[in-house]
Amino acid sequence: MLLAIDIGNTNITVGVWNNHAWQQHWRLETNHGRTADEYGVLFNALLHAAGLTTAIDGVVIASVVPVLTSTFTQISETYLGQQPLIITAQLDMGLTMCVDAPEAVGADRLVNAVAAYHLFRGPAIIIDMGTATKLDVVSARQEFLGGVIAPGLGLAADALVRRAAKLSHVALEAPPSVIGRNTTQAMQSGLIFGYVSLIEGLVARLQAEHPDRHQPVRILGTGGLIGLMTPHTAVIDYVDPWLTLTGLRVIYDRVRRGQRKESDEA
Repeated sequence: MLLAIDIGNTNITVGVWNNHAWQQHWRLETNHGRTADEYGVLFNALLHAAGLTTAIDGVVIASVVPVLTSTFTQISETYLGQQPLIITAQLDMGLTMCVDAPEAVGADRLVNAVAAYHLFRGPAIIIDMGTATKLDVVSARQEFLGGVIAPGLGLAADALVRRAAKLSHVALEAPPSVIGRNTTQAMQSGLIFGYVSLIEGLVARLQAEHPDRHQPVRILGTGGLIGLMTPHTAVIDYVDPWLTLTGLRVIYDRVRRGQRKESDEA
């Protein structure tokens, strides 16, 4: 079975693929200070509870937190006995990179692009709502064209409270109406409906610039906060909170097939 790990700045998403379907998902809090041994004990406990302790025979990792990339490489080698595949722009992912500096693009953005093309075999815009809100563009020719990065919803909420002395933290949920009847509702409206408008506006602009705009462009939503948006907009065609794990699986299979082919030809 394949263990897929996506290390983000706020959350770490983990999935176990049994060659036919995702058997297990977990979402963990990212803790930069936790050691490899601490994470290793946690992973062993999760796998043991799911009855998967000895079932893992492959590991693939995407990370935007360099210090944790080495931590999870150590976990994979020490606790699982597996050399992990680390996602970088240099891997053959099937994508043509049409950006100025491919090596500077976050691994999660590339993996999401792979997943989107794998699912729909056509042009797409991926909305990923996590620590940052990212919108990435894929062409009908399997090209990664770049995209947009904006502050995440949680970051915006935190900044609002930190910089405004009379404002307090509010629950990230939609108020009864756009017109807030009190300070809490007004803040919730600005955050939730403000980000709905941000997404809808950026999607419209990206569609207008998309090289395949004369054919249907799929709009995919993912990330830990995407569920806050979907009840309030019709712009998103397909939602999968675990989209990045699908991309990791697809890349892992592609790289391993290439390695087996090279071995057979040697």
